[in-house]
Amino acid sequence: MAPKAGLLRTKDIDDVLHQNDDEGVGEARPGLSRRLRARDLMGFGIGIVIGTGIFTLTGVQAKNNAGPGIVISFVVAGVVSLLAALCYAELAAAVPTAGSSYTYAYTTIGEIFAWVIAWDLILEFSLGAAVVARGWSGYLQEAFGLPQAYFGEEGSVVNLGAVAIVLVLGVVAMVGIRESKWVTNALVVIKVAVCLFVIVVGAFFVKAANLVPFIPPSAPPAEGATSRLQQPLWQFASGIEPAAFGVPGLLVAAAVVFFAYSGFEAVANLGEESRDPAKDMPRGLLGTLLICTVLYVGVCLVLTGMVRYTDLSEGAPLSDAFNQVGLGWAGLLIGIAAVAGLTSVILVDIVAVGRIGFAVSRDGLLPPSIGKVHPRWRTPYRFTAVATVVIAVFAAFVPLATLAEMVSIGTLFAFFVVSLAVAVLRRTKPGLRRPFKTPQVPLLPIVSALLCLALMSSLAVETWLRFLVWLAVGLAIYLLYGRRHATLAGRRPDEGAGAGA
Repeated sequence: MAPKAGLLRTKDIDDVLHQNDDEGVGEARPGLSRRLRARDLMGFGIGIVIGTGIFTLTGVQAKNNAGPGIVISFVVAGVVSLLAALCYAELAAAVPTAGSSYTYAYTTIGEIFAWVIAWDLILEFSLGAAVVARGWSGYLQEAFGLPQAYFGEEGSVVNLGAVAIVLVLGVVAMVGIRESKWVTNALVVIKVAVCLFVIVVGAFFVKAANLVPFIPPSAPPAEGATSRLQQPLWQFASGIEPAAFGVPGLLVAAAVVFFAYSGFEAVANLGEESRDPAKDMPRGLLGTLLICTVLYVGVCLVLTGMVRYTDLSEGAPLSDAFNQVGLGWAGLLIGIAAVAGLTSVILVDIVAVGRIGFAVSRDGLLPPSIGKVHPRWRTPYRFTAVATVVIAVFAAFVPLATLAEMVSIGTLFAFFVVSLAVAVLRRTKPGLRRPFKTPQVPLLPIVSALLCLALMSSLAVETWLRFLVWLAVGLAIYLLYGRRHATLAGRRPDEGAGAGA
């Protein structure tokens, strides 16, 4: 097989749709269990989306980059996410699979791009779980006065709280999707209730003066606060002096708080476990984003109205805001609820990593044995176990601030590829049954892809460098193992979908 054909070979859509038809028979490995409805998918989506972004990043970005305009930053990030969700909805309904954007890329633009996406998603969900675990431990430390060295962020030697929660939830994720569903849905109720509590009760303490100016004028960052590598990529490339607040600050904040929307695509990873993916997947994806965006905007508006943005806490802004207005009991309640809310994010992240590993190993790009499904639990327990250990190590030793932006860049890159995949698949597979169609193709997918690139360019140069190193490691694994062991490697170029163009 020619090198080009090998790197750009694609999977046939029909093979993807019927790849589990013979699983669970004889010696074949069992398939995933179809137990989830639209409301369960929204539960998983809301469970992973509402978390560290609203509980922590709101205060950091409002204080340092956007002021009350953080509301606009969340709206911008939400619009980009919604456009990407429309693309995800079409592909998830037409090609329900555990691999999400990995499989979409495999069927449209080629194997090497699919592997890059899979490697990117593993980064996104693994580091996302580690970051949130450290945030979880920090809230626990603040609420109950636990030792800073083992539960906090500053001066921490090893974060035992983060390790403990990752290991416990890793076991839950391995035991079964039904048990994960029960835990997640219960925590989602608590989390949504807290957001509504903040909006309703906090509205009585909003002062109009705190919202003026809504977009603080652009100003240079504090001396020594930003190095060249910490500048947004577009500022670094253009030579423009770094600036906080104003329109540049809104864009930087939008790129960072995009983390608050990261993970909704985890719903697409559950396509093979949905009872009716044609209807449930679009409802789960779009419902998740609409609900979360409305809650985010409400919380941000109330938060910056309760407390002057310069006085916001960077560690626990919601609970601290209520403490500042004299409602200490409410601050404690919110802190405890934040612990519950972050728990569901970690769980869904771990579940998503397992499904990505299952899809990749099934295609031979990683050893098939590592993606084996447990005969009784019906989950990819081996990959989930390995991922849990790796996440626990990151959570134990790597500071939260070092990893947070990596999740945003990984998410935006995945959205970029999915947006392009919709346009490509419309051209290469015009006859494919599409229960849900993205409107205005190819215009909307192209706009979605460009907006993703725009937000990525607002992330720091050092984040781009770390991301490129991660991709380089992934490409080495693919060239040394995946390219030769892939299921498609044994086919002739004219078999299946053939080689990529």
